[in-house]
Amino acid sequence: MKDITVRPSITIRQAMKKLNQVGEKCLIITDEENNLLGTLSDGDLRKAILNGKMMGDDIALIFQRRPTVLHYEHYELSEARQLFTEEQFDIIPLVDDENQLKDVLHWKTIFDNKDSRRGGRLNTPVVIMAGGKGTRMEPFTKVLPKSLIPIHEKPVIEHIIERFRDVGCSEFYLTINYKGRILKAYFEELQPDFGVHFVEEQEPLGTAGSLRLLEGRFTEPFFVTNCDILISADYASIYEFHLEGGYDISLVASAKEYVIPYGTCEINGDGDLSHINEKPSYELLINTGLYVLNPDVLELIPRNQFYHITHLIENAKDRGKKVGVFPIDDETWVDVGQWAEYQKAVKQM
Repeated sequence: MKDITVRPSITIRQAMKKLNQVGEKCLIITDEENNLLGTLSDGDLRKAILNGKMMGDDIALIFQRRPTVLHYEHYELSEARQLFTEEQFDIIPLVDDENQLKDVLHWKTIFDNKDSRRGGRLNTPVVIMAGGKGTRMEPFTKVLPKSLIPIHEKPVIEHIIERFRDVGCSEFYLTINYKGRILKAYFEELQPDFGVHFVEEQEPLGTAGSLRLLEGRFTEPFFVTNCDILISADYASIYEFHLEGGYDISLVASAKEYVIPYGTCEINGDGDLSHINEKPSYELLINTGLYVLNPDVLELIPRNQFYHITHLIENAKDRGKKVGVFPIDDETWVDVGQWAEYQKAVKQM
């Protein structure tokens, strides 16, 4: 059994990192005597962050204190299957008569690693925005488009595609401009076993302008990603979040903590010092560059104009569209379009 048990005194940040480490969607909360206290899902963590909880807050106030359990000696497999199917659980704790945790049932085990509860794998189109110049990565990008910058034996765009392929995505739309011919030649030589479709900008159109060229291609929500980010997150959960929330646009945001390495001064209106904060920290949700879009929002993008994704999001909100935010742990996102982050990715992968 994976060690998915934690104490209620750990922080939200620690819980997010624990989920990433064990590759699960739910943790089990126990006390020092291994008595079951509750469960904590990735959804509980997202809800807490979006409701204003700080990453340094402990989980004691947000975990589920009355989880569904089964007796480890007396449960029936048919009962467990029914609970997993009807309640959409990821795990079910197995306890004894004294409520001590004895084991954990996982849906993967019950259903022989087949996701029979959730309707199978994704078959969702993915748009990769690969038309930018990548000036932050010069001199590499003087020679190559930034999507072909290598991380070990593969370019970054292949690493991105592999992550989506792992969840069942098979059709990829690449918007291209700068050094687009090199990118096309690369995939022609690669001869991939998935669909690659090129959408060519005649001139640079920003981070969203070329999406208008895809109007009419999709009938269901689709992914949009920058070509220089690597995200190790549950793409199926992101897509599910978008659908269940009824969002028109969903963006994935990294929960990051920034520490100011100096003391900061607070002053009043007369210039008098009121307080000094020693190395304060700030917790922010940072836009990662990964989105889910409904097809109809493409109509909001002006034709053949330079237009950023931030413009699209603000335009959508002004028109009453619903925009959702899916938080992820900062260690699951790497912006390889920056030298420092690129070097970190090379070392980690």
